[in-house]
Amino acid sequence: MRLIKALLALLFVGFGVLFGALNRDPVSIDLGLWQLQSISLGTSLLLAVLVGAVLAGFVLTASVVWPLRHRLRRGKSAQASQAPGQEHHE
Repeated sequence: MRLIKALLALLFVGFGVLFGALNRDPVSIDLGLWQLQSISLGTSLLLAVLVGAVLAGFVLTASVVWPLRHRLRRGKSAQASQAPGQEHHE
């Protein structure tokens, strides 16, 4: 399984390098406060995809993972505080 993951990662890195090499046209990007001059089209698109994936990961973590962990911790503390022999009904 580890070999398959490594091969897939290498494949995606190869596609990224190929994509960047085929899209070498210079572009200028204006971000309001910053202006990037003469960055290649391929690099700018790959960076945009990377930033989007990182932001999506943060949003998913904040909206799904942290509440589930909090709920799980609350459930464990409620079970630990029950007296032995009592059943937990919901």
